[in-house]
Amino acid sequence: MKLARPNVFHPRIVLAVCDGDGDGLVEALRRRGLRARLTPWDDPLTDNADLVILSSLSDFADRREEFLAWTTRVANLLNPPAAVVWNSDVHYLSDLAAAGVSVQQRGGRGTTRQTSLVFLSGEQSHAFGTSTGGKPSAADQDFGYWDVGYAALDAACLQVGITRAELLYARVDLIASAEGPVLRDLDLIAPDLGWHHLDNDTRALQQRRFALGVESACERLGLGPLSHRGP
Repeated sequence: MKLARPNVFHPRIVLAVCDGDGDGLVEALRRRGLRARLTPWDDPLTDNADLVILSSLSDFADRREEFLAWTTRVANLLNPPAAVVWNSDVHYLSDLAAAGVSVQQRGGRGTTRQTSLVFLSGEQSHAFGTSTGGKPSAADQDFGYWDVGYAALDAACLQVGITRAELLYARVDLIASAEGPVLRDLDLIAPDLGWHHLDNDTRALQQRRFALGVESACERLGLGPLSHRGP
């Protein structure tokens, strides 16, 4: 790939994976002139990257201690390490409930209909449903779903001492209840962002937003083109 403006600094960006092909995100980043590649998270090459973005990490739970130790070696990690550590412990749900977020009671009888909300750079992106027979997501008709999603992100950020904008991505899974939507899960580590649920035009638009979020993170972390001099 020929980089735009080769005389300026281009951070080395890795999408850290266990499996998968990055869902087109590498291409979205490259279209913005960003140097990006897919690499297994435990590959030593990730230690030399300027920025690591977590993606498709199906094995991290089985290697939690090793994975969390690795996050401390990475120069710049998205999402931030503090959010990853907090979210990797099941007690995060108790923290959210204590903060006033409506959380599903474990062991209770719930619905199989789940609505997943995707946030990019802390803001609403798209929603999709699972086990709904292809029906539109409930969030398409009920703004209350997004209210619960924002409440969960705000509470999470307060717990780890960051702002919503510092979260490159987040997925909030909700289910319906008699009292309204309640939180089933929050994934800040390496969630499936449901790109395949979107039509081609919407997917391209939202993946461009993802790439813009990476650009903003580079500026915030001192990895922008004006932060370094090229060769």
